[in-house]
Amino acid sequence: MKLTRVIFMCVLMTAAIAAVSQEPASQLSKSGSPRTKVVLLGTGTPVPDPDRSGPATAIVVDDAAYIVDMGPGVVRRAKAAVLNRHISALEPANLKVVFVTHLHSDHTAGYSDLILTGWTAGRRTPLEVYGPTGLQTMTEHILQAYRIDIQTRTNSEGDQRRNPEGWKVNAHEIKQGVIYKDSKVTVSAFPTKHAMESYGYRFDTPDRSVVIAGDTSPTAETVKACDGCDVLIHEARAEEMYAKLPEDRRSFGAKNHTTSEQLAELANKAKPRLLIVYHAWISWWPDLAPSDKPIVLTTGELHSTPDVLQKEIGPRYSGNFVIGNDLDVY
Repeated sequence: MKLTRVIFMCVLMTAAIAAVSQEPASQLSKSGSPRTKVVLLGTGTPVPDPDRSGPATAIVVDDAAYIVDMGPGVVRRAKAAVLNRHISALEPANLKVVFVTHLHSDHTAGYSDLILTGWTAGRRTPLEVYGPTGLQTMTEHILQAYRIDIQTRTNSEGDQRRNPEGWKVNAHEIKQGVIYKDSKVTVSAFPTKHAMESYGYRFDTPDRSVVIAGDTSPTAETVKACDGCDVLIHEARAEEMYAKLPEDRRSFGAKNHTTSEQLAELANKAKPRLLIVYHAWISWWPDLAPSDKPIVLTTGELHSTPDVLQKEIGPRYSGNFVIGNDLDVY
């Protein structure tokens, strides 16, 4: 009887340990968080949603933060992660290394904010930014647009005269392969399929492998980059909403985005320990509004919910997955 009870208790403990190992990092803090955390700073799309900032993700290793994409609201969300999730590495002055998947506006509209707010908040070294062809030109034009701001802040009476370097940016235009390495992380870029030159990134840290695909249709390169990785972060479109789009939108999506069904198929091949669905296309602009009237976001025909994505992916993929929200930590 005693032996049976001991065996039963051991089984319970084993199950509990297994369950905890799949919980987000934010829920593991009491027993010792992993060195590497994934922080979703923005999970939205071009559709302005007050609950979802533009696409931005932080890979945090110890006290170092690495940002992927810089959608609208990225710096404010980073500060919210400091205050609400106690991740001090995301203080705006600490945001020094950024990777851009592609140059669409919803992924880059926070660029000037990262440059200038990070500087005025205390960053004293140039921002290091990695991304596709065109990044250098974009950077030069942003700095030119804020030339007067920079000059007045750094002149003899300016509030940043003692910090004359923090506004600068080193823009690195990349190709496939290892593009960045320091003592905490190795970052590799792989090509994806979108409307322009685009890349996904794999982060290899001392304790985790994290892959973020950015905007893309399903690719073998994404599967190869993950190949059993700890975390795969990937966009998805709800089939329910996708079926209601006009033909031109469906055609564009088929070439440049991933449906929930396609993502389930991809995840079955890539086999991540955790799949995070972000940049989730659950709503779209109504294209049928009269041209002489303003377009408004509908909550009817072209709107879905994260629950729908959950129901669409679940039957097709038995692995561990979540629909990400802003400020989730894994």
